[in-house]
Amino acid sequence: MTVHPQDLSKAPRAPAACRSGLRARVAAAVALASAAPLAMAQIGMSQLRIGELPVTLVYPTATAASTLSQGPFTLEVATDAQPTAGPHRLVVLSHGTGGNPLVDHTLAATLARAGFVVAQPQHAGDNYTDTSRAGPAAWITRPLEVSRVLDGLAELPRWKAVLRLDRVGVHGMSAGGVTALSLAGAQWSVLNLVRHCLAQGDADLGFCFNGVTDTTAQAARRAQYESSRGVPEAYLPAAVKQLHGGRTPDQPAGDTRPDPRIASVSLAVPVAAPFSADSLARIRLPVGIVTAGLDTMLPTDLHAGHVLRHCTGCRVLADLKGAAHMDLLSPWPADVAAQEAARQPRGGAPAPGFLPRERDAAFRAIAEFHRRNLGD
Repeated sequence: MTVHPQDLSKAPRAPAACRSGLRARVAAAVALASAAPLAMAQIGMSQLRIGELPVTLVYPTATAASTLSQGPFTLEVATDAQPTAGPHRLVVLSHGTGGNPLVDHTLAATLARAGFVVAQPQHAGDNYTDTSRAGPAAWITRPLEVSRVLDGLAELPRWKAVLRLDRVGVHGMSAGGVTALSLAGAQWSVLNLVRHCLAQGDADLGFCFNGVTDTTAQAARRAQYESSRGVPEAYLPAAVKQLHGGRTPDQPAGDTRPDPRIASVSLAVPVAAPFSADSLARIRLPVGIVTAGLDTMLPTDLHAGHVLRHCTGCRVLADLKGAAHMDLLSPWPADVAAQEAARQPRGGAPAPGFLPRERDAAFRAIAEFHRRNLGD
């Protein structure tokens, strides 16, 4: 029985917390016109490229904000404004599958109000214009992109003058959780993913069959998983068994971070099932997690709960019992949210009656978590 790693590497993609398919649909989906006004502090926003990687920076500024409209997007920001005098700590935000920086702008603005500079890379091959590498292929490169952002900012005079990059925070939402956990030192494999979906495919439909609502297509993906059932591990392709993320330590208590500048990690409704229990147990830096009680796209017990069961230094920052997966993003227009939900096998809709103030409180908890663990 043959397992093809080139096929397994494409199934499943991470849940489409930010996915849209078409550029216009994503733009409408993440419109922030209804987001809370940024009246508590002035928020600056600049865009740059580090190599070929687009990066959005959100930060505190003394410059008065104005309305920025980009198609359906409406933000209250001071574009290309000078950041307030530093040094500032940096938090890097890793978006979900098919996303872009705007879907996490509410969190970025919350962090900026708390004094952080926030860097939001648009991950290559897994963003709103291009999902050709979404899933395991992009999971491999996402952490490298975060490190590339740190290196690039350290070389830019405008930013290195106001940043302290010796201790950096990372936040990941949904598929961004793979980025963050990998940088915390955890390791995952395609084999772990396949084994999980063989055992929990029906319970974790939103993950294992992400983006596949057609029963024929679901059957084809299920058959792909089944093709590895009972195959001795020794006979599986090396690419399927290979560990990614983190760093295998020389001894059990060793530092498994692939980038020692990463000093705190936060997660919101993360993809986590493919990570090995032993690598989660070796994490030594603080990890804070926001969970959603009504998340059926990435059920807490199978993902965030997997982290909490094995990582002794990980803790819950907020448990939003009335929230679904999509409620951890800035609010989507109701009609587009319904369209997106229809494209998912399970869990793609926001929860009726969820109170935005609970999300805002969770975002403030994330900011406080990084402030406490990164220091001044």
